[in-house]
Amino acid sequence: YLFEDQLRRVLEYNGFDVEHVMNITDVGHLTSDADTGEDKMELGAKRMGKSAWDIADEYTEAFKADLAALNIKMPSVWCKATDHIPEQIQFIEELEAKGFTYETNDGIYFDSQKLDNYGHLARLDIDGLRAGARVEPGARRFVTDFALWKFSPEGETRQMEWESPWGVGFPGWHIECSAMSAKYLGDYFDIHCGGEDHIPIHHTNEIAQTEAARGTRLANFWMHGYFLQLDSAKMSKSTGEFLRLASLSERGIDPMVYRYFCLTAHYRTQMSFSWESLEANATALNRLYKTAFEWGEPGEVIEAVKQAVISEVNDDLNFPKALAHIWDMVRSDADPADKRATLLELDALLGLEIAAWRPAEVSVPDDVTKLVQAREAARRDKDYGAADRLRDEVLALGFVIEDTREGPKVVPA
Repeated sequence: YLFEDQLRRVLEYNGFDVEHVMNITDVGHLTSDADTGEDKMELGAKRMGKSAWDIADEYTEAFKADLAALNIKMPSVWCKATDHIPEQIQFIEELEAKGFTYETNDGIYFDSQKLDNYGHLARLDIDGLRAGARVEPGARRFVTDFALWKFSPEGETRQMEWESPWGVGFPGWHIECSAMSAKYLGDYFDIHCGGEDHIPIHHTNEIAQTEAARGTRLANFWMHGYFLQLDSAKMSKSTGEFLRLASLSERGIDPMVYRYFCLTAHYRTQMSFSWESLEANATALNRLYKTAFEWGEPGEVIEAVKQAVISEVNDDLNFPKALAHIWDMVRSDADPADKRATLLELDALLGLEIAAWRPAEVSVPDDVTKLVQAREAARRDKDYGAADRLRDEVLALGFVIEDTREGPKVVPA
């Protein structure tokens, strides 16, 4: 989602009007991408002792809160799969009328063998898959066929199920995206995003559905963000140490540090996560905030820096190189006011909320304040030895004195 936010910011900066549609998959995503296992919502309901609908609402709100904490722009349209069951049924009916479906003992499936270029996005070796194919009675015909509509298990009432022309059940995972994107963006739109894991199955199947039903390839560009790699020895769901945004807050790390961390790697490269690397990025971001704040009021934008950064982000969102230009400017001897103006202008791309940053309010104990005042008196009397000793006493109490043009400033050590 951070990668998609980078994309949206770059497009908007270049003057495009962006209609951003985001789906909420609150039904139909089974525990296996092979259309087997339980629906994740039904499974979660059993695990947590809540209704599937309550769980969907709870996690949707938590997701939105995380997006806000990372300063990710909210989409123009939120669309939930459960709000669009009629659209999904209609889409399946279109596929059925065109001969692309068949029925098994557990649902209605898409016949991928009837589409000549199935799998072209993922460059699937269909001939190789076909050579090892085994057909089982009552099951799907080919390994790449996928469920459009799943029947509710006999004798079982699900929390999320609907009447359909094929019987009571629920939609498969892939059909929601084709149906909802067609409703809000049309049968053929500009850009489709997702994670790298969506390429071989989910996005491949979305394309197949829309191509078969509507005669288009769904989207003009497909952009996929690559994964964050975790140290499995230190982080796993089984130990409870898997990474969440709340994990950062529990360690006192601002979520914006994670945003900055992601800007340091290209979206099509995998990043390795460690707490050490995050701490290093926290130091860098805090330095950027502090330095920009101390530059004072903004002056004029440095056009050469602005154009260099725009050139990088317009080249397939190369934010790492863009950041390098920004740090070169920070370290340069350009006018501080102009550097601040340039950084604030470019923050429309970075999304780091630089203009809003303020130093944390520091509560300075009375004994430290008295030592600082005594040091100032010693400095006025040119007793620099005493002034140094008083400075060291302040440091021993956990504070540092920074001498500025406005007078001494006390900050935590």
